[in-house]
Amino acid sequence: MKNNPRLVLVLGDQLTLEGAALRAADKARDVVVMAEVRAETDYVGHHKQKIALVFSAMRHFAETLRAEGWQVAYTALEDAGNSGSITGELLRRAEEFGAKSAVTIAPGEWRLRQALEDCPIPVVQLPDDRFLCSEAEFADWAKGRKSLRMEYFYREMRRKTGLLMEGDAPEGGKWNYDAENRKPAQADLFRVKAPQFASDEVTREVLDLVAREFADNFGGLEGFNWAVDRAGALEALDHFIAHNLADFGTYQDAMLEDDPLLYHSLLSPYLNLGLLGPLEVCQAAARAYAAGDVPLNSAEGFIRQIIGWREYVRGIYFHEGPDYTSRNHLDQHRKLPWAYWGGETKMNCLSHAVAQTRDLAYAHHIQRLMVTGNFALLAGVDPAQVQEWYLAVYIDAFEWVEAPNTAGMSQFADGGVIASKPYVSSGAYIDRMSDYCGSCAYSVKAKTGEGACPFNLLYWHFLDRNREKFANNPRMAVIYRSWDKRKPEDRETILGQAEVMLNKIAQDAF
Repeated sequence: MKNNPRLVLVLGDQLTLEGAALRAADKARDVVVMAEVRAETDYVGHHKQKIALVFSAMRHFAETLRAEGWQVAYTALEDAGNSGSITGELLRRAEEFGAKSAVTIAPGEWRLRQALEDCPIPVVQLPDDRFLCSEAEFADWAKGRKSLRMEYFYREMRRKTGLLMEGDAPEGGKWNYDAENRKPAQADLFRVKAPQFASDEVTREVLDLVAREFADNFGGLEGFNWAVDRAGALEALDHFIAHNLADFGTYQDAMLEDDPLLYHSLLSPYLNLGLLGPLEVCQAAARAYAAGDVPLNSAEGFIRQIIGWREYVRGIYFHEGPDYTSRNHLDQHRKLPWAYWGGETKMNCLSHAVAQTRDLAYAHHIQRLMVTGNFALLAGVDPAQVQEWYLAVYIDAFEWVEAPNTAGMSQFADGGVIASKPYVSSGAYIDRMSDYCGSCAYSVKAKTGEGACPFNLLYWHFLDRNREKFANNPRMAVIYRSWDKRKPEDRETILGQAEVMLNKIAQDAF
């Protein structure tokens, strides 16, 4: 047995050879520990494809590590002796190899960080330098600011990375080209489809395992089409840059019934697992712009999502602390409708967004924000239930990225840490950006009445019941003035019909 080995814990979202823990380890002495455990699969009911992707990517990465000369102690879910938790596996491997301590990259959840702090053997948690902004740097940026708006953080990240910069000025003279990125899309039979990733023997074994062990979890496995190693992730990146980035910006907010992917990259799972790095992805987009292959609005919009939004929400999650996920600024306590788990609803947009999520473990940011998120917020759903749903059903959901997007951006549960106003809309926005409304049982044009779009009724009910919280918000003053100009009897009709709709939602009959 080697003298004084140390355990090197590699979690399922830390799959990079350049990770801080591996850099700090001694390949000739230390033992890499990787484990598929029930504590991580079961704390929420993860989508079947999410479990399959993480397990397959872990198994492939373990083989990469062995090929690089590392000793890897890998625990598969069904292995005899599997303790069922990360800390349990560390203790088991410590006894097996005579190790007295462990090192890892600090996990992306407060829950796991606390578990490792409480582990009976010392576990050094190194800062996760796969991100471009450290937790300490974000804290310095946030210090003394009255508001923590992403736009100003994003500008600092542009300066730091030099991406799309001309000296100290932004490329093209503007920091943000979002105004050009809000066009609806049309059906197109010639739109390039996503690359196909054939399942190898390892992935097929994992898919069989997940089908057997997680039969009752949300989602199907038939549509599994995800890269499970770095080579596949790089192929997905190359495909996006070559075929989709040019039109990504213009149509990034669009939604179509029969084209769930449009021009989106589908790279977020690979970034969040560690198979791709944020800088290499952004540099690829910047090179495509510099070569004249893509317009500035698309390159900038894509890069902003990564060095702006992705880095920003992680900063918010750790800056705000462990209680962030429990906040409920609007005091909302209704249950999440069964329609979110595939139950019947006459709302075409919600039905399509959920069905797509069930089949692909994926929906793009506007479907999440302005369909499922918007509806939950208007309907008064408990934000903790909404957060648990997003964390469970999406292939790219880990708490550091999911919680701020849900509690902050989507549900306004944090009281405005992220968003300056709640992201709510009537049905008109969805009608403008999608083809969902044309075949819906509800009428998006009807403001009241039996067939009125639920978004139209709930929008005004939400604003009315939260007036005390938003009346002094300058971005919402014009909306309240419009509401106040309505005849009292019209307001009463809308609010009364909205109450009826809320009761239908509570009964899962809408």
